[in-house]
Amino acid sequence: MKQEYCTSTQHPKWFGLAVQALIIMSRENVDSACPSIELAKYLQSEASLLRRILAVLAKEGFIGTREGRTGGYHLKKPAESIRLVDIYDVFRTDSNVCIGITETAGTHPFGVGMKSVLGEITKEMDNSMRGVLSQYTIADIANQLETKICNEFRQ
Repeated sequence: MKQEYCTSTQHPKWFGLAVQALIIMSRENVDSACPSIELAKYLQSEASLLRRILAVLAKEGFIGTREGRTGGYHLKKPAESIRLVDIYDVFRTDSNVCIGITETAGTHPFGVGMKSVLGEITKEMDNSMRGVLSQYTIADIANQLETKICNEFRQ
């Protein structure tokens, strides 16, 4: 695992907030834009944090921005084409769990061997997670959410 991912200002929760913001944008009219302050209120997050996340999404081409009175953020790509693995890769900070596992190994011969073995296992864990995330798009998650909300409303 590359530990330099953890030295960035990004935090693992950025992925979750990015997915949620993209889902909200996917439900909006194509001609409208979502202001960051409204997204932040809806997600119960700080607007400044969300703007940092949205800036990364804009830089990577997932969303566009509109300035002015009717400004905000909107999807640049169809929700069906935005895979969760692509978002994960943008905000990849490596799993703190994975890094924590390998950091437990010492510098003695046993520890060096363990670090190597644990590194291979954590790499496999990451690949497995990427495999799962590659199966879903923003549209898939939005549809699942809609179904859950409808089912709960009926009860």
